[in-house]
Amino acid sequence: MHMSENAAEDSEPGEGRPGRRLALDVHAAVRAMILSGELPPGAPLLQAALARKLKVSRTPMREAFRLLQEEGLIENKPDQRAVVRAIDPGEVDAVYTSRVMLESVAVSISVRSATPELVERLAKSLAQMRQYSAEEDIDRWQQAHREFHVLTTEGAPMLLDALAGLSDRAERFLRLAKLGHPQATGRWDADHEVLVEAFRARDHDLAVTTIAQHLARTAFTAMADIAPRLDAVATRAALNLVLTDR
Repeated sequence: MHMSENAAEDSEPGEGRPGRRLALDVHAAVRAMILSGELPPGAPLLQAALARKLKVSRTPMREAFRLLQEEGLIENKPDQRAVVRAIDPGEVDAVYTSRVMLESVAVSISVRSATPELVERLAKSLAQMRQYSAEEDIDRWQQAHREFHVLTTEGAPMLLDALAGLSDRAERFLRLAKLGHPQATGRWDADHEVLVEAFRARDHDLAVTTIAQHLARTAFTAMADIAPRLDAVATRAALNLVLTDR
C-alpha cells in the first residue's frame, strides 16, 4: 500500500476531501491486518511504525486509530499504548445470535423466489470455495465464503447492510478459530451443498433450518477455541427459536 505523505496534508481539516480519503484507506489497511490475524489480539499498535510501513504521515494514522477504536477493534486510551482489542466471548455469542436470527429471515425471503440464475451462481460460488480449499488459499476461500452467504440473502436487500456489518465482525472470530483452514472447511462444505440444493428446490424449511444450524455450529466451534469453558447461550436460544418455528 503506497500512500503519499503530502496527500494527507493537501486539504484543510473539515474539507473531507483527499485527506479524509487517505485516512479511510489507512483505516482499511490496518483493519485488514487485524481481521486477518496479522495483528493478533493484544498486539501493540505503534502509530509511527505503522505510518512508516504504509508510507503515510501520522495525521491519517491518528484518524484511522480513532475509527478503529469506534469499531471496537482496538483499545487506544490516553497515555497508554494502543493495542488490538482482545475478543470478548460475549461478543461472539451476540454476533452469532444476531446472525442466526437475521440471516434466517433473509434466507427465508430469498429462497422463496430463487431463480435458476441465482442457483447457478450459488453452485459456482461453492465450486470456488472447494477449489480454494484444495489449494489451501485461505484468503480467497474466506472471500468466496462471504460471497456465498451474500447470495443466499440477496432477496432481502433491507437486511444486507446489517448482515454485512455482522459478517465483518464474525470474520475475525473465524480467523482466530481457524475455521477457514483446509482441515476445517469440510465441516461447512456439506451445509453449503445442502443450501444450494434447498435453493434449487425452493425448499424453504430446509434452507432456513440449514442456515440456522450452520451459523450456530460456527459459533459453538469458535467459542470452543476462544473460551472453551463458556457456552454460546444466546446463540443456542436463537437456534431453538428458529427451529421451533419450522
